Amino acid sequence: MRLLFGSVRLAVAVAVVIAVACQWALSLNSPVYAFANFFGYFTIQSNLIVAAVMAISGALLVMNRVQPHWLVLARAAATAYIATTGVVFNVLLVNASLDQSFSLQWASDVMHRVVPLVVVLDWVFFGDRSRIRWSRLWWFLAYPLVWVVVILLRGQSFVPYPFLNVVKLGWGVVLLYCLGIAIFIAGMSAIVIWLSRYRILTSPAIDLQTVSAR
Repeated sequence: MRLLFGSVRLAVAVAVVIAVACQWALSLNSPVYAFANFFGYFTIQSNLIVAAVMAISGALLVMNRVQPHWLVLARAAATAYIATTGVVFNVLLVNASLDQSFSLQWASDVMHRVVPLVVVLDWVFFGDRSRIRWSRLWWFLAYPLVWVVVILLRGQSFVPYPFLNVVKLGWGVVLLYCLGIAIFIAGMSAIVIWLSRYRILTSPAIDLQTVSAR
């Protein structure tokens, strides 16, 4: 079980890197391409965060090493972020035009569907983690808050998603969207923290490591 989930996490990291790299290479040919804009998408950033934590976590699992608590926190936050990416895209953005930044269909499917699903299932089912304190929930919200503030400060120079277009929608509507997504991220973070108290699939070695890491 340990090797299986470790391999899955490493595969997720590789899949993200390949998907982002291929989409980036294609986007370079777009007349509206800009480095800061491409890597400014929450989709890209949340996927790269997932790739980093899954690569480290997967390697530690394969080597039968203890998962440090900071990594558990990082993976929990990444799970909440990528779940938000998957839900928001498939509910609000699936038919939206995003400046050719996700024109490579298979790469978009990997980043918006496959990776969110696998990462969430990994968190739900495999219990190689210590419990997370409820006070950490506010820590999970720091990055999304900084992201949306930076995007809004950039104004019309970069509007990554239609629901952030202040000119077309007005500040009131945009702020309502931001509030709704913030509530959703907080809810996802709460679920992730709650799930850290339960383990469905595990192994004796993981049990011993988890206890020693607390």
